[in-house]
Amino acid sequence: MLFSSVSVASVAYVDAPHRVSSRELEDRLSPLLKRLGLAPGIIASLSGVQARRFWDEGVQPSDVAARAGEKAIAASGIDRARIGVLVNTSVCRDFVEPSTASIVHRHLALSPRCRNFDLANACLGFLDGMELVAAMIERGAIDAALVVDGEGSRFAVEKTIDRLNASGDARALGEEFATLTLGSGAAAMVLCRRDLAPAGHTFRGGVSLAATDWNHLCRGHADRMITDAQKLLTQGLDLASKTFDLARTELGWTPDVLDEVVIHQVSRQHTEKLAAQLGVAPAKIHAIFPEHGNVGPASVPIVLAKAAEIGRLRSGMRVALMGIGSGLNCAMAEIVW
Repeated sequence: MLFSSVSVASVAYVDAPHRVSSRELEDRLSPLLKRLGLAPGIIASLSGVQARRFWDEGVQPSDVAARAGEKAIAASGIDRARIGVLVNTSVCRDFVEPSTASIVHRHLALSPRCRNFDLANACLGFLDGMELVAAMIERGAIDAALVVDGEGSRFAVEKTIDRLNASGDARALGEEFATLTLGSGAAAMVLCRRDLAPAGHTFRGGVSLAATDWNHLCRGHADRMITDAQKLLTQGLDLASKTFDLARTELGWTPDVLDEVVIHQVSRQHTEKLAAQLGVAPAKIHAIFPEHGNVGPASVPIVLAKAAEIGRLRSGMRVALMGIGSGLNCAMAEIVW
């Protein structure tokens, strides 16, 4: 869907405070690694993830999503009373019910007339949230919206380490390896009518495709994620290629016209192969996976905010947002900065 009157007023992130290196995880995994005869360094060598971040124990997804939301509202210049919908897109949730969005709504003291709900689609949640609220803005249903995401990997990583040390074998390590690359972080974005954000950035819209025959390749619970990493990569790249072809038609994309490419970052192999598959110059991708790991749906807005913060984005630049999520689903969208 394409939009003509939607702007991104702000995008913000919050980094989790505790840096945990891959070597530290391997020290904790030493019973398993010794049992399998594996040398230290395997996590970084296979994934390119040198470290990830953890929140303090007991911190909830709603806590950090609200912190990012507060930053985004402050940076947007939009009165919070004008926010007509709040969408939380995190994989991590405080509870099965109520919605995490309802807790964030309370933290941020948003209007009782502000609709609030969770939207889940694995690592594509934030991009889907952006498109959903943009459609509401485009048709005049609301003036502004807030999309938030708070992810925490501590619990899943620690439970995986305990389980692998107790009874894991080489197959289990392969199936659960992706969990060891997960990171933590939070992000938020305010979108609004163009006239409300004169200095905002145009959200042109996006495209998406599904390949749900492959929904079994990555399945997760709060404490465990089982992944066929190689097949997931192969099928994900195939779907990304087809989605990029759709973006050529709908958005006028070619690798050359895109000035910055913001992708959901999983690993070094994923990042390099996706760039090669789409013909995108690696220099157009700001890589955060070495220090932050895979931050799920928060990854795309975190990368976007960090790229803006360090001056990679300039007025008029065409910025592509891309994600591939378990399911499989792929979404691509464009912001003109």
